Formats: sequence, structure tokens, C-alpha cells
Amino acid sequence: MEAHTQSDPREFPPYEFTVERGKIREFARAIGDPNPLHHDVEAARAAGYPDLVAPLTFATCIDLWGGPDFEELVRRLGMDPVRVLHGEQAYEYRAPICAGDTIRARSRVRKETEREGSHGVLRIVELETTYTNQHGQDVLVGVATIIERR
Repeated sequence: MEAHTQSDPREFPPYEFTVERGKIREFARAIGDPNPLHHDVEAARAAGYPDLVAPLTFATCIDLWGGPDFEELVRRLGMDPVRVLHGEQAYEYRAPICAGDTIRARSRVRKETEREGSHGVLRIVELETTYTNQHGQDVLVGVATIIERR
């Protein structure tokens, strides 16, 4: 079977998440990041930030705590959650995310591909999420690759 690719402008309902100091500290501890910018407000302010700075992969928390359930998301994509895996995650960082920020996330299907795998057809969907702060600044763009074995 030949690979099939199409662009898909499908967009999903946006969601918001207010970034809290406690969540930043909790996430930084969970990933073992001792950087004082994630734990000490005074250190963050001395470095020129308005408050604690979220670790780079904190967007995962925004999705998990503020966004749709993963099973619900794949169902919206017309996929069977039992046959799906999260294949890859990539981020493009544009500005720091800090405690006190309200982040609005907007997701859309960027690309959909089907190809023949060793055990049948694979449907590969790239879901692009743009994260915007309360000032209207895009702070992060994430691309999740979701794979379904058909």
C-alpha cells in the first residue's frame, strides 16, 4: 500500500489552564529538576522573571490537567483507543511559561498519514497545539504524533 497523506484543518475546542506555583514545584520535583527558577520565587525574580518558571515539558501538565482526556481525544479523531499509542512529542519554545499565567491551548490536526506497517495499516495523525498566554503571546507549539494500528 502506498503512503497517503492529507492536510486536515480540523480544530478542537480550546481549553485553559492557570499555572500555579505549586504545580510548577510539583512537576519540577517529579522530573528531578533542582533548578531554583522552578522552586524559589526570589531566584526567579532576580533572574528577570515575574514568578516561578515552568520546566520546559510542563505543557504536558497543561494538557493532562486542563485538556481533554486522551481517550476522549483519540475518539474525536475517529480512532479506537485500544489500538492507539502516543508515538512522539515535539515542542517549539517561544517564551517562558510562569506561575500566574493563564494558558489557552488550541489544537488542530496538522497532518494525517496512512502507511502499511508490518502488521497492517497504520494511521498516523499529527496533532498541533498552540499555547497562548493571557497577553496573547504564543509561548509554545507542541506536535503530538498519535498512531493507530488498523
